[in-house]
This record gives sequence, C-alpha cells and structure tokens, in this order.
Amino acid sequence: MSTLKVNKIENTATSDGGIAIDSTGHVQLDGVQLPTTGQLSNRNIVTNGAMTVSQRSTSETGQTSLDAYVTVDRFRIQLNSSGTFTISQSTEAPDGFANSLKFDCTTADASPNYLVVFQDLEGQDLQHIQKGKSTAQKLTASFYVRSSKTGTYQVNLRDLDNTRLVGASYSISSANTWEYKTVTFAADTTGQLGNDNGGSLRIEWWLAAGSDYSGGTMPTAWEALANTDRAAALNVDIGTSTSDDFYITGVQLELGDKATPFEHRSFGDELQRCLRYFQYYTTNNTTQTYAGMGIAAGNASARFYFALIASMRTVPSVTASSCFADDQQTSTYSLSSPSISSGTIGSLYLSFSTSGMTGGRPIHLIIDNGGHISLSAEL
Repeated sequence: MSTLKVNKIENTATSDGGIAIDSTGHVQLDGVQLPTTGQLSNRNIVTNGAMTVSQRSTSETGQTSLDAYVTVDRFRIQLNSSGTFTISQSTEAPDGFANSLKFDCTTADASPNYLVVFQDLEGQDLQHIQKGKSTAQKLTASFYVRSSKTGTYQVNLRDLDNTRLVGASYSISSANTWEYKTVTFAADTTGQLGNDNGGSLRIEWWLAAGSDYSGGTMPTAWEALANTDRAAALNVDIGTSTSDDFYITGVQLELGDKATPFEHRSFGDELQRCLRYFQYYTTNNTTQTYAGMGIAAGNASARFYFALIASMRTVPSVTASSCFADDQQTSTYSLSSPSISSGTIGSLYLSFSTSGMTGGRPIHLIIDNGGHISLSAEL
C-alpha cells in the first residue's frame, strides 16, 4: 500500500476550490470545512440556532428581572440588577439568516449583577460526545454576533450533572457589524452525562457580570464549577448605557475541533424540535378556537381531554388565560386555575375550576379571543 501526501488537490485550470488538507489531516472541500468527526447531517446539537421559532412572543419590553424563556424558543435568559431591556426576535440578521435574538437596553445600570443567555441540552442526546470517558470528544461552537460594544466576551459549557465548567473567549472587533465566531472546548474525561431526558449540558453566553461572576479566571480546561470564573474574561457589560444592544444567531454546537457551515433546518423541522419543550395554543387574536372536548365533573370543575400536537419531553405544566366551557345548550362558563389531572407525554387531561355547571354534561373547551393555553416541559 502506498500513500499520497499533498496539501491540496485542484484542477490545473484554476486555483479556486478543490480539496485542501491541513497539517492535522482535516479536509476542506471547495473551501467548505468537513466535520472532523461524526456525521454530515444532524451535526448541530443546539435547537433553534437560527432563532426562527418564537412561540411565546416576538418582543417583550421592560425586562428587569428574569429567569425564563421570553421570546425565541429554547434560549433562556437570566437577568438580575443589570438594567432594563427589550428582548426580541429581530429581523436584523447576517446574510443567509432571517432572524436573531436581540437585547436592547432601555434603562442603564452602571453596576450590573448578571445577564446571561443559555440553552440546556438533554443528556440522552449527548452520549456521542463520550464525556467522562477516556475517548471523550472536543466540541466546537460557532455563532454570529453583533453589538454596539466592542470587547471580549465569554461563552461556556456547563456540565449540569457533575457541576463542571469550561470556557472560551471571543472578541467583537467592530461595533454594529455582524461577526462570525468559532470556539473549541476541550474534551472532558471526568464526569459522565446522564443518559436520560434531564438537562445535562448548558451552553451559555455572558453579556454582563458583576464581581461574583467575573472575579476569577476563565477555565480553558474543565474544572469544578466556580461562579467567579463564569464571566472572568468578560470586559464588556451590555446594559450600562441605553445605547447598548447585542444580537446573536446562527448558533451551532458540534462534535470535533473545527466549525462546519451552519446546518440550516426547515422551519417545520425546527418547530417540531421546539414543541418537545413548549406548546402554545391561541386564537391569534382573531376568533375563538375550539380546543377540546370534556365533561362537567360537578358544578365547580371541568375536565377535558387534550391531545398534544407533538410528544413532549415530560408531562408538562400548564398555564391558561381567557378560556371557557360551552355546554352547547344554554350556557358558557368561565374557566380558571388550570391543572393537569393526569397525562402522558402525548395527551393530557386538563382540569379547570368553574361554577354553575351541571355535573356529567358534555362540554367544549374554548379559547377566547387573545387567550391561550401554554404547556411547558422546558429543562
């Protein structure tokens, strides 16, 4: 057997494209990086990285204290004593993308505590990274960012099962300009991730931090979690001026030590992934919507069968507004205090408090104009 060793293969008529091989054996085809490990499809471990799905809302103003999913699906925000923001699904985006997640400061705070955005990932979807084993793999994150503030920012991976942390820094060099960033995280041979539907790994971007989170040293190798290290490389605080803004999109986390082009999915594919964690049923402020069939379980309780449009991660929690029951005879009944009396990941029995019903009578569940039923199985 013989071996052909070259740096690049191309047509004699051009120097554009071809096959390029770097000193570590990684391959680019026509200028596009191929995965350094793993498959070509389903590379991106992150859901909704293009920020296309935003079931709850497209914009929320006056945000001052948060630990919640606000607009864009699957990206959770923690905000405390760091100014007031409008958080939105923006149409400002780099070439090839339609949306981004935007933070716009409307009231400044000169001494921030924390502002961080993150996504938690299920352990059963991460077994291929082999964390905690001698064969553990590196992970590479890539994303597009834009901000009014230049400087150094920090992005981390957190092992939620074993309370461990590794970080990387990136710089925004030009204000109000989209920039593409890639960072590679070291493999970790300590601490295996649970093979279940619980949150095991978090990727987090720090936008502002006080000394409780920035007083340490950014860990480039995995370590036991120290809060002071989580934003140690951050020398920028978004929220100290009402001119501050920050955008992010094109988020990808993949196996290996090279970033590949963003794996675009159809809106339908991305929505289906998001529905595993959150489902929002509403009327879109136009007409009343029939949502299910049930029975009056006495004069003060209504119970409805509710089939889910997609299986969820676990039996969800429920919130609702502007819902009523219709007995298709003479009366409608206002509903309150929703709960799940029983259910699976695919269907539920919803119970509501009411008054004046006739026990045993069949009833319809109606969502009134502007109302909603929300089901959450978020991590």
